[in-house]
Amino acid sequence: MSEAEKTSKTNFFKNLKSEFKRCTWPKPVDLAKQSALVIVVSLILGVVIAGIDWLIQMGLMAMNIVS
Repeated sequence: MSEAEKTSKTNFFKNLKSEFKRCTWPKPVDLAKQSALVIVVSLILGVVIAGIDWLIQMGLMAMNIVS
């Protein structure tokens, strides 16, 4: 491995570390609230989709298309 390759890898990791220090990470409380919101919205959307699917299935059964 050449000296230039070692230097470029070292610089890469130094730059990566400095970039991570500049990032703004959410506070644990905010992260928990956002995660809970994602879970709740996903559950609600799942129920809505299941309800629409059930209505379509009942409609098709009423028309004797699906048994």
